[in-house]
Amino acid sequence: MLLAAVIVVGLIVADLHYNKLQAARAMLDTLASPIFWIANLPTRLGEWSTTHIQSTSQLLEENERLRRENLVLQGRSQQMASLQGENVRLRKLLNSSALLRDDVLVAELVGVSPDPERLQLVLNKGERDGVFVGQPLIDADGLMGQIVEVSSGTSRALLITDVTHSVPVQVNRNGVRAIAEGTGELGSLEVRHVSSTTDIQKGDLLVTSGLGGRFPEGYPVAVVTEVERDLGEPFARVLAVPSAALDRTRHVLLVFTARPTQEN
Repeated sequence: MLLAAVIVVGLIVADLHYNKLQAARAMLDTLASPIFWIANLPTRLGEWSTTHIQSTSQLLEENERLRRENLVLQGRSQQMASLQGENVRLRKLLNSSALLRDDVLVAELVGVSPDPERLQLVLNKGERDGVFVGQPLIDADGLMGQIVEVSSGTSRALLITDVTHSVPVQVNRNGVRAIAEGTGELGSLEVRHVSSTTDIQKGDLLVTSGLGGRFPEGYPVAVVTEVERDLGEPFARVLAVPSAALDRTRHVLLVFTARPTQEN
């Protein structure tokens, strides 16, 4: 019995001693925690800095890549818009050719005259394509001019607004005949020798009359924009704007009609 009591007392004393040590150890751990945290701070800052720098570098690279891709997509989008617009114009041009009574040839504009006083175009069709001097040139909206020079693979066309160009026209509303002459300005024609008493009004459509044999009858030429009648003057001043898009058209139609005679 005595031995058992001694053993029990020893266990109690050991437990108490162990608990005291454990409590002291826990207190020391609590006091040492900030020291450990501060000691480990440079390592933690280094790891954070490395991660942050890598993340920033990756973001910058990703941003630059997305910027390049965006520029490429914008360029392609602009090209698609240009192609879509060209397809619309070609479709309109081809639809207009189906309404013509004459054979036509599609030609593309490849240059313009460097002389600002001469309104001329250079086309990619020439003698080997059957193009001839005096051949009418039109777009989807109306008469543009005529061929004045032909080489093997190209040709040169004179626009109806050139100061040296004139075309017989008639008022589509009543058949009144006149001559539309170029003014040297791309978007302007003047109808000459129109009597002050002639029935011609703003908004009238002028079409080719077919007189002279140079241009087929009935092609739109211009729309009257201004009619001035002065008392005492025998002729009215009549201005018109061309129906054709002389400054925008890239593809045109060359009309095959009977070749004009030499005196024309």
